[in-house]
Amino acid sequence: MNEHGSKRVLGIVGSPRRGGNTEILVDEILAGAAEAGADTEKIILNELNILPCQACDACKDGGECVQEDDMSELLAQMERYPIWVLGTPVYWWGPSAQLKAFIDRWYGANQAIFKGRTIILTIPMGSGSKKTAQHNVGMFNDIAGYLGMNIAATVLAPSVHKRGAVREHPQILDAAHQSGRDVVEWNN
Repeated sequence: MNEHGSKRVLGIVGSPRRGGNTEILVDEILAGAAEAGADTEKIILNELNILPCQACDACKDGGECVQEDDMSELLAQMERYPIWVLGTPVYWWGPSAQLKAFIDRWYGANQAIFKGRTIILTIPMGSGSKKTAQHNVGMFNDIAGYLGMNIAATVLAPSVHKRGAVREHPQILDAAHQSGRDVVEWNN
């Protein structure tokens, strides 16, 4: 077990649509992780008050963000989990606004929170081409490299525009479930 306790997985849903494809996939990954013995928890970003970064650099100058919202509490929660599931739909070839605001706020966070974390990405999209997710995948790969995180699995779900459409793709659900299971087993 690593210093963070390797059997703890935090799912972070970046979609504003409750019960939608992103949440279904995050739930499936968490179910696989739980099956492998992990304690799991899920956060819905849209239900938190996370304000956008103001690029004021107060976090760098004085050590604290000027935004008075839920982000500091969320960062403290993230620190307790060595494995994070990050889910976002593709919105105009990028992540949802909720997930992007959350990621932008990492700028002012203590970078030690991110180092050594294991990430599972899940990205559903209405398009039938997995290429549609390339900017999201690239962004996360670059962020992970920069912050010293490891992307252990990426579950893409093309052709799932309507709420719950991913349920019609058992192979994607199976891949999501298995990724949660595998990542927990690899991190023991």
